[in-house]
Amino acid sequence: MQLLPALLLAASVLWAQAMLRAQELQKLPAVCSPEDAEALGLTCSEDDPCPVFLELQFVEASGPSVYVTGNLHTVNVTLAGVLLESDDGGKTWTEPAKRLRSAALEQIQFVDFQHGWAAGVMLEPLPKDPFLLLTTDGKSWRKAPLFEETDYGSIQQFWFESPTTGELVLDRSQGGTKRYERYESMTGGASWELREKTDRPIVLPKVKSPDASNWRIRADGESYRVERRTVQGWEAAARFATHAGDCK
Repeated sequence: MQLLPALLLAASVLWAQAMLRAQELQKLPAVCSPEDAEALGLTCSEDDPCPVFLELQFVEASGPSVYVTGNLHTVNVTLAGVLLESDDGGKTWTEPAKRLRSAALEQIQFVDFQHGWAAGVMLEPLPKDPFLLLTTDGKSWRKAPLFEETDYGSIQQFWFESPTTGELVLDRSQGGTKRYERYESMTGGASWELREKTDRPIVLPKVKSPDASNWRIRADGESYRVERRTVQGWEAAARFATHAGDCK
């Protein structure tokens, strides 16, 4: 066999194996402790389990790592916000941050390999106590609330220009004299200053459009697909089952 056809055959076999791995459904463990059940008012049992569903929101790449945000929820309550990370292109995933009870994680952004942020909100059931989950070393994450006391609203969008300077838009659709508020930070998201209040939608012009990303999330009836853009088009890097498990 000539060398070139043999190399092409080997490459096609490796590609096919990778595609098969990407098509395998992964299940995110749905852990429901007795403390969770009591705090969230769940009445699940072996005879009447509560199905738990995964909802994925955003995907972002930072160097060799890929991050996905989302939440686990039942029909009635949000269980926890989740952050997923893969260092091998989607083959395996870990959770670099502790799950946040009653929270949902949405938009995520990195400005370099060390500094990243994920927008979060508590859902009990109305959106309240918005926060950022942030990292300054690309490894450990901590929760940084926008306000010191309980307040209603959710982060509609945010953008960091550098590790220290950024801005965000808060949506107060559940209350407030003006629906939209724009804040600025010079401390990497540790603290924020109110700059604008308005009833008109605020668009941060530098927020990256999902269409400009090389990664995206797509949903079908039974799964979420994490896909990457290639020369040939979009290819699945991972699939997560929508039904994550049951609380009993």
